[in-house]
Amino acid sequence: MKYNFATQRILKQLLKKVVLSFLFSSSLALFLNPVTANAQTGTFTATASPMTAARYFATATVLPDGKVLIAGGDNTASESGALASAELYDPALGTFTATAGPMTAARYLHTATLLPNGKVLIAGGLDNNVNPLASAELYDPALGTFAATIGPMIATRYAQTATLLPNGKVLIAGGINTSHPVAGAELYDPASGTFAVTGALVTARGYHTAALLSNGKVLVAGGYFPVLASAELYDPALGTFAITGPLTSGRLLYTSTLLANGEVLVVGGTSNASASGALASAELYDPALATFTATAGPMTAARFGHAATLLPNRTVLVTGGANSTGSLTSAELHDSALETFTATAGPMTAARNYHTSTLLPNGQVLVAGGFSNSGPLASAELFGVGPPSNQDQCKQGGWETFTIPGKFKNQGDCIQFVNTGK
Repeated sequence: MKYNFATQRILKQLLKKVVLSFLFSSSLALFLNPVTANAQTGTFTATASPMTAARYFATATVLPDGKVLIAGGDNTASESGALASAELYDPALGTFTATAGPMTAARYLHTATLLPNGKVLIAGGLDNNVNPLASAELYDPALGTFAATIGPMIATRYAQTATLLPNGKVLIAGGINTSHPVAGAELYDPASGTFAVTGALVTARGYHTAALLSNGKVLVAGGYFPVLASAELYDPALGTFAITGPLTSGRLLYTSTLLANGEVLVVGGTSNASASGALASAELYDPALATFTATAGPMTAARFGHAATLLPNRTVLVTGGANSTGSLTSAELHDSALETFTATAGPMTAARNYHTSTLLPNGQVLVAGGFSNSGPLASAELFGVGPPSNQDQCKQGGWETFTIPGKFKNQGDCIQFVNTGK
């Protein structure tokens, strides 16, 4: 059985030290523990239907109407499966349907950004021939169709970041151009529909992360190549990047999540561009001090290519990923008050990495697609915390932990639900 954590030709270009395929003997077992009912730590259940296509390295964007746009991705274990198709997940029905029309270009390792006008900007990525793209397009939810932007990006790039700024523009930073990381950055202006150059990154990087801080600046950290520990801040007022404190460990294929307290949680990744370097460590960036510090405890499992989602109860859900054993079914929750991780009540319904993880308006999390030890996935599942089963779970702020049937406004609402089911 072959396990790819990216396509072979891509990693020949990008991750030269990485062996693309991990061979597992036919006796390798993937143990899926049964999901147990636990209102406080949450469980996973399959969606009513799978996606219309298997895909990984896709994007997922919550639209103003609450539906989720899943666009592009790759659906083969090689570089030949870039998709132009896109689909919508309807939380009310639990099903996926194709959009009215496909994207203007097949792409994966692209970015997708919800704009203030409700449209979605999709930019860059790789095509079927592993060529980086400069093209960009807009999805219009009212029409269900895609249309090219007035002009393409300034540079071809994939594995870049895209961040919506407070002024409504989108910062596109770094990425890979053919076989080299780029330092160039550009801004998309929805008003003009065009891209313009802005200040360059201090360090060229791809497969990094970007997080919009509460002060309006953008934290860009880590990435490749080599595996980077450096970090920098983009100041929209000046249009420039400046160095900030470094990560405690160089990492790529990790996640960054802005927490309610303004800090940024950095989780996992790989330290040497291979599965043997999978990290269980996590760290926090403090904007006031401009420094990273290790969390009080590591994750329950080392992982890269995972996903992380901030929940309404302010915990962070970390799902899947991969390490030297292959794709993972495990998931865990980070408690920002304690700075510790605990496993969810049960694992995911499928092992997956390079998937999407999206917080829905109802408080549940949609986990979709990805890559498994046996190939690309069309399956999807939902994570939810709750509903409560006894009044004790409603006490001392416990009502805040439930996402099913929704976050309660107060303790009395929680107790009423226990008593009446309403």
